[in-house]
Amino acid sequence: MSDAMSTTQPPTATPWLQRPEVQRVFYPALVALVLLALWQGLVVAFEVPVFLVPSPLRVAQALVEDWALLSGALLTTLKITLLAFATATVLGVVIAFAFVQSRAIETALFPYAVLLQVTPIVAIAPLIIIWVKNPTASLVICATLVALFPIIANTTLGLRSVNPGLMSYFRLNRATRLQTLLRLRIPSALPYFFGGLRISSGLALIGAVVAEFVAGTGGTGTGLAYQILQAGYQLNIPRMFASLLLITLAGVGLFAAMAVLSSWALGGWHESEVTHD
Repeated sequence: MSDAMSTTQPPTATPWLQRPEVQRVFYPALVALVLLALWQGLVVAFEVPVFLVPSPLRVAQALVEDWALLSGALLTTLKITLLAFATATVLGVVIAFAFVQSRAIETALFPYAVLLQVTPIVAIAPLIIIWVKNPTASLVICATLVALFPIIANTTLGLRSVNPGLMSYFRLNRATRLQTLLRLRIPSALPYFFGGLRISSGLALIGAVVAEFVAGTGGTGTGLAYQILQAGYQLNIPRMFASLLLITLAGVGLFAAMAVLSSWALGGWHESEVTHD
């Protein structure tokens, strides 16, 4: 007994670099540093003019110098994106609940949801901007149309993807339609719903930027897309790259926020978030 206790080794700590949470940050950051160094080296080595491709250092300099202008544009774009994302989430969930309650409603209306998805937003954005006099409201509507379909499709699929045995059990116990929805369908749909949020958050940003491009051609809007247009007209390519960088970082931030929200909501019980080491 004493020999067995003496040979028992305490659990060894996982090395810092082998921790999954560290690897998820370290490896992408390492790749980014390598790509930035390669970009800087090629621009310097081949003496690429700044009006064609600016170096990362020149983009960083433009970001610092024009931060007052770009930060205001970023806030405008984020405001439109978040309003559109929230609107798409509410509408998508309500429509999905209606679809799952009646096959007739889904059969009648789902093709029109698909129609909104496949219609290019650049084709209908000018009409929306003309019809809706408020610039912010028109941009929000355009971005909402882009972000709506993934939430409808994913949430509807999740609400219908219930365990048949559990559904039979609920029917056996004479559960009402509302009880079945709240206690069975919604918990089953949460992983699909959060997957739709991850997709729609990025699409809302894309819709906002595209709508700003269309509105910006008329001289309205002060978002990042408008700054890209102005930088292109002025051949201020470093500012254009800085605006693109902010759009990219905003998209990554939105996706990361949805991933954290999904992990918080599902991490304690669903297999998609529970880690198995």
